[in-house]
Amino acid sequence: MNLTLKQYRAVDLSILLFVLAAAEALISVAAGKWFPGELYVLSPTVAVTAIVMMRWGAYAALHAFGGGLAYCIASGASPKQFAVYCLGNCFALAALPLLLKLKKERVRSGALLTALYTAAVFCAVQIGRWLIGLCFGGTAGDIVSLFAADSLSLVFALVTVQIARRTDGLFEDQIAYLIRTQAERRKADLPDGGDTEYGNI
Repeated sequence: MNLTLKQYRAVDLSILLFVLAAAEALISVAAGKWFPGELYVLSPTVAVTAIVMMRWGAYAALHAFGGGLAYCIASGASPKQFAVYCLGNCFALAALPLLLKLKKERVRSGALLTALYTAAVFCAVQIGRWLIGLCFGGTAGDIVSLFAADSLSLVFALVTVQIARRTDGLFEDQIAYLIRTQAERRKADLPDGGDTEYGNI
């Protein structure tokens, strides 16, 4: 089955969003049942958002928002928490200029730059949540508790994105990936799908 670039992107984004929402909900329910008094939180949203931003740029806002929404629904959050997590997570896009400035391929190829980029996404999310929280009566000191409570998510994101970096095509700009794989197919004299397969590249 041949897909245009828009169709491929829509399918890719939908699958990643579904996986993120399911994982976020499952972890939230499990944590509430098994560790009800635990202050620390483990969330896959930063990791998935960082990967999607590498793949599709600003479309990662969908996953930043969706991850927050899934977490809030699963944990029975208050209206304030919905705003803090859903809107605050979207501040992850503040790391996009850094990704573009460093160049996506350089970030993908280097473990240190990958870690720096992932940490930038994490920090942007925490600052975003803090800023939204301030609008709902939060205090300046809340930023410390936000970073501390979500520290496990940073570790998870650093490890997950490093693993993704070593998986062919997963942590890579998808237009560059499709062009690269098409070129490899042509070099091997295999059918490239003609003008209809990812024909809008």
